[in-house]
Amino acid sequence: MTLSLRPVVADDAFLVCELFATSFVATFGHLYPPEDLAIFMAEVTPAAFAREIADPAFRFHLAMVDGQAAGFAKVAPPGLPGWSPAATRELRQLYVLDRFTGIGVGGALMELVMADAKAGGARHLQLSVYIENQRARQFYEKRGFGVIGPYQFMVGNHADEDVIMRAKL
Repeated sequence: MTLSLRPVVADDAFLVCELFATSFVATFGHLYPPEDLAIFMAEVTPAAFAREIADPAFRFHLAMVDGQAAGFAKVAPPGLPGWSPAATRELRQLYVLDRFTGIGVGGALMELVMADAKAGGARHLQLSVYIENQRARQFYEKRGFGVIGPYQFMVGNHADEDVIMRAKL
């Protein structure tokens, strides 16, 4: 297995959109009424990702395994509610396709995200995670993230109970 990481470029918008949609639905789709999932997914478009990829405030990283897209991470300025310390960046998305979980893709992306944020002057990295996603929470806790407080993540008209987590870099 050959794992490589690279920055996302403009031509990757469709690919990143597909990675997100596939991963999100596989992981969380069963939690929502179809109409709420449809409302949420209607906003997940290549054009929306293209705008973020073009925005210099956003940083995207793509993971490839043996030449196949395996996952991605997206980092941006803080957007979660509440106070954020100075020099904070926010991990908005980190998704790995099911068939590539458990082989180090997520860990490699996370290491790159944390190093990149620190190199860019960030002193903290924060994120939100579904409260019942124990695997993800343990993944982040292992990397120094602690729970800051609750957060409601909207999927259509459905409010998920998430937690905001933050780590010092």
